[in-house]
Amino acid sequence: MKLKYIFIAIFFGNFIFPTTVFAQEDEEPTDDLGNVTDAFQENFYEALKQKSIENYELAIKALEKAKAASKGNKEADAIVYFELAKNQTELKYYDTAEENYNKVLQTNPDKLEVLEALYDLYYLKRDYDKAIPLVERLSVIDEDYKEDLANLYSRTKQYNKSLAILDELDESWGESTYRNALRNQIYKVTGDSQGAIENLETKVDKNPKNERDYLNLIYLYSDEENTEKAFETAKELQKNIPKSELVHLALYKFYLDESNAEEALKSMKVVFKSEEIDKESQYKVLGDFLTFVDDNPQYETKLEETVSLFSKQNNGQVFEKLGDYYVTKENKEAALKFYEKGIKLDADNFSLLKNTLLLQIDFGNFEASKKLSETGLEVFPAQPLVYLLHGVSLNNLNDFDGALETLDAGIDFLFDDPKMEKDFYEQLSIAHTGKGDTKKASEFANKAAAIQISN
Repeated sequence: MKLKYIFIAIFFGNFIFPTTVFAQEDEEPTDDLGNVTDAFQENFYEALKQKSIENYELAIKALEKAKAASKGNKEADAIVYFELAKNQTELKYYDTAEENYNKVLQTNPDKLEVLEALYDLYYLKRDYDKAIPLVERLSVIDEDYKEDLANLYSRTKQYNKSLAILDELDESWGESTYRNALRNQIYKVTGDSQGAIENLETKVDKNPKNERDYLNLIYLYSDEENTEKAFETAKELQKNIPKSELVHLALYKFYLDESNAEEALKSMKVVFKSEEIDKESQYKVLGDFLTFVDDNPQYETKLEETVSLFSKQNNGQVFEKLGDYYVTKENKEAALKFYEKGIKLDADNFSLLKNTLLLQIDFGNFEASKKLSETGLEVFPAQPLVYLLHGVSLNNLNDFDGALETLDAGIDFLFDDPKMEKDFYEQLSIAHTGKGDTKKASEFANKAAAIQISN
């Protein structure tokens, strides 16, 4: 069989096979690999093809054939080992993959792509002890790996080494949210809250314009129940960065704790109007505000003002929270008003839809509940409760044919809910009674009565 003498440039994952063919079998090769057979080339290409379509087992078989055809060519074998390892990693044959990566490194000890792939493998295996010396080598080549090294030191409880790298990176690159989070995690795990506080105090002294350091320091003081220092730090932040909106996430709470309602309300308004503060935090503040109003009813008139600030954000969840508040106060009329405002903005909020429909029916607003439940069925076509409430609305509007149609459709979605099943049968009985079919009405009434609801 004739041999092709192929120049193979090894970029591990990027293989180049130029078309130069030396026709005579006894010609000397002109590249470092020597001669590679047709069988090697064909099987290697087959392996790449199979890997590209995720047939990793077939790719491995083709690579094994390529290895057999390489005739001991070390560079060609290195390529095969690398590809074998990648396919074995995909199949989670981690130990075998590790062996093959290390075989490649015996031939190419500083090949970056192999070191990176082996690091990924160790991380998948959660073998952080083996990953560390590898990442130490990588961090010499590429400083970006120093963050990974800090993380690995933390995972292996080498906290001092991790903190040293974090400080070094902060010094050379500036701070980052990730490194701050990792540092705080280390302080928390080790119980060294004082070390964390001293670290942040130093940072604040060096750079009094860094808002995040202030906020982290406020959090740590609060976590240590040192409210006085936390409050002082919040005021210092407000003084040094007057336009800070995030500081009011801390200030409102401190003002509430010292019963300074007017200042608390000012901070809350900043929070509610802020586009910088995430919605989850705003809802937490709203929840605290509702608790405050519950204890101090004289501030209930401020609720409408609060709603107007939130409503500009077109978010129904705010109105839902206010509706929930008024339900607990047994002011269902006010609750319904806010629920109806909320559902107009948040049609796919099922809990809000349910609460609005139940109150509309409770107040006898059957036209409104009919329209809303029709819309609700478009959004939640498999929710039996919406069918039930639509049926209730239609029964109360004397549309018995429509009620039967929607109740029959909705009961098919019901599963293992005796209470709702009983309600369906009762509404079906009402609809058949309305149509004058006493036999059917009695049949469904008996079905409803047969269902015993345990307390």
